[in-house]
Amino acid sequence: MVRGQVNEAAAIMEGKVISGRAESAWEGAALDSRNVQGGELFFALAGDRTDGHRFVAQALERGASAAVVSQTVEAPAEAGLIEVDDTFVALHRLTRQIRSRVPRHLVAVTGSVGKTTTKEILATLLGRRYRVARNPGSLNNLYGFPVALLGIPDDTEWMVAEMGMSTPGELGQVSRLGRPDVAVFTNIRPAHLAAFGSLRAIAEAKAELLQGLAPDGNVVANRDDPEIVRLVGRHRGPVIWFAMHTEADYGVADIRPHPEGVGTSFRFVAGSEEQVIELPMHGIYNVENFLAAAACAHALGVSLADIAVAAGEVQGQPMRGVFHRVGEDTVVIDDCYNSNPEALRQALRSARGVIGQRHWAVLGDMLELGEAGPELHHQAGLEAANMGFSPIAGVGELSRDLIAGATEAGAATRWFASARQAAEVVGAELRAGDVLLIKGSRGVGLEVVVESILAAAEVEV
Repeated sequence: MVRGQVNEAAAIMEGKVISGRAESAWEGAALDSRNVQGGELFFALAGDRTDGHRFVAQALERGASAAVVSQTVEAPAEAGLIEVDDTFVALHRLTRQIRSRVPRHLVAVTGSVGKTTTKEILATLLGRRYRVARNPGSLNNLYGFPVALLGIPDDTEWMVAEMGMSTPGELGQVSRLGRPDVAVFTNIRPAHLAAFGSLRAIAEAKAELLQGLAPDGNVVANRDDPEIVRLVGRHRGPVIWFAMHTEADYGVADIRPHPEGVGTSFRFVAGSEEQVIELPMHGIYNVENFLAAAACAHALGVSLADIAVAAGEVQGQPMRGVFHRVGEDTVVIDDCYNSNPEALRQALRSARGVIGQRHWAVLGDMLELGEAGPELHHQAGLEAANMGFSPIAGVGELSRDLIAGATEAGAATRWFASARQAAEVVGAELRAGDVLLIKGSRGVGLEVVVESILAAAEVEV
């Protein structure tokens, strides 16, 4: 973990130590007092809902080395306190200074769909050759990324950092903080339409990743995506292309999903070379995530043989297409972490390819789609029913339109106002031989449906 002395950090942040031992050591950072493990700098940030200054005492009690504050707080006389003009600005000042020495190199991953999974796969592949760190979970914005970077080991050779955004300009700021050596673009899809308004605007926001990229840095990009092809044209340095369907530097062939959904086999093609990959993840979309990661890893010096070995070590992320066996021949697919029209389409296709007697789905609202939301939900319901999913349960107000589309296409349907209402009913509907997909935006909370089913079946997670 990144380490330093309190007085040195104060100087970098243009602040001053107003109490406690100036020579005390610190390691890592925390923005939430509940996340303090001991030794961190606690940054008291003012938010829309609460102010971190209210929790300084708790952070210090939990073992924070010092708290970074911009106003008077109640704390023990001996407590470590660093006073700054603005705690958010101070966090970024410290992050920029630490980034000048740690990590040695950084690869940033962005995209509308699959960036977290791609990040995890890439970190696993690079780990075959380098000392690697990654940002945990989705710590990928102006708050989370600094915490992630300040928490990595001092000797990190490559950090794999997912970078995201929710408003225009945010990704550019994160990129300039991280100063990536490599930028990976996975795809541009209609997510965050409420904030950006159009696919073109989303692409422009993703292009902000280039702002912090080293002038001679590499770009690894999806050649199947026309918006990515367009935006990458602005980069004057090297571009490494991957694609599932068009000619590129890296591709795949002979994709063969396991009929029971426990993995996927395919050939990873790198120019004139290729390697058979056994990926313990289901779905074409995870093959694409792997392809993006493998293209980057191979370009950075990881051999095809090591990529194949590391592929077998890849683990699916919680609530992102995780398979649960309920009995011998019943599958529940937990894809509750998030949803948008393209991600849902891919999840439905992959679930439909799993052998089962009946394919059905519990589908929650897809949030942040703006004015296009009702039509996109209606279309999603049509597609799900036309793929053969029935019954289809909708959860949330927006999913009324999804249910209308599914009903129109002939599926049996049901609507629930909340995930908890759905959880009380769905488990009783599960039959032997079913393949059940559960997917929705994070705000819908569909994990309670999965938890209810698994608890009733006494399945260990």
